Amino acid sequence: MPKGLSNRRLGPGPPGPKEGVDIMAGITPSRRFSVPVAFTAFIILAVAALAIHGQQIPYAPTPEGEIPEAILGEAGAPRGGDLAYFDEDQATRGYLAEPEGPGPRGAVILIHEWNGLVDRVRQVADALAAEGYVALAADLYSGRTGSNRDENMALVRETLDDMDKIIRNLDAAAAYLRGRPDVNGKIGAMGWCYGGGVALSYALGGENHDATAIFYGRLLDDPERLSAIHHEIYGTFAGLDRGPSPEQVEGFVAALRQAGVENDVHIYDDVNHGFWLYVERDPKNEEPALDAWERLKAYLKRTIGSD
Repeated sequence: MPKGLSNRRLGPGPPGPKEGVDIMAGITPSRRFSVPVAFTAFIILAVAALAIHGQQIPYAPTPEGEIPEAILGEAGAPRGGDLAYFDEDQATRGYLAEPEGPGPRGAVILIHEWNGLVDRVRQVADALAAEGYVALAADLYSGRTGSNRDENMALVRETLDDMDKIIRNLDAAAAYLRGRPDVNGKIGAMGWCYGGGVALSYALGGENHDATAIFYGRLLDDPERLSAIHHEIYGTFAGLDRGPSPEQVEGFVAALRQAGVENDVHIYDDVNHGFWLYVERDPKNEEPALDAWERLKAYLKRTIGSD
């Protein structure tokens, strides 16, 4: 554990009750919450998916002990390609980053923040491809992005009013990935803020995938609804955030414990909402961001694997 990061663990709890979602959160030194186990199989809805791929690219992995350039604001232009994976909405364009080699390897669906699929998210997809994962950044806004708070909130409200369409969109992304010969059949989903809440909703929607990583996204504390989750949950949250607040995160972890859902959830003190995706905004973000990145890599390796 890096110097300056405090850690608190909650011991195993019994299985229990299910559901939830939200949109915004914070950052800083860390409390850890661990919970018991609940892991199992998955089934995917076969929603048609077609693609305009980029070529496989020899990405260089982030050196051990370093933060990815993608979240430092130092990455170059995205190197992957657009992907039309959701036949229901022809305006939808995801972004696909493909590592070199035949695989098999795990795959990750990235779910953007409230402003839409922007280059920062594409660059994180590149960083995950460099670690050996096929990475697909989903587009939940039909190709649109917001440029200010009002536009962002309008897009959030519009899309959250039709959660069924969001789930169908992500199911189509998962079906595309699972159908690739270089994917080992295991899929993870991760998101930030709006996307973190959506990732949790997707975990509650059925046995569609094998990992969920939530970065300061909306939560719930209903163990009955959370018991619908059949894989370990990763969470990174900020101690200065009010949405979700540390108290809400603790309630979420307590509910996961009661539901018997294994988790790796940390609250990092002295940082705020958005600290991980935009590390360059404050030097205080660097140490917790690195710790969260190392935890994320370990989590993806144990849940979905890579070659």
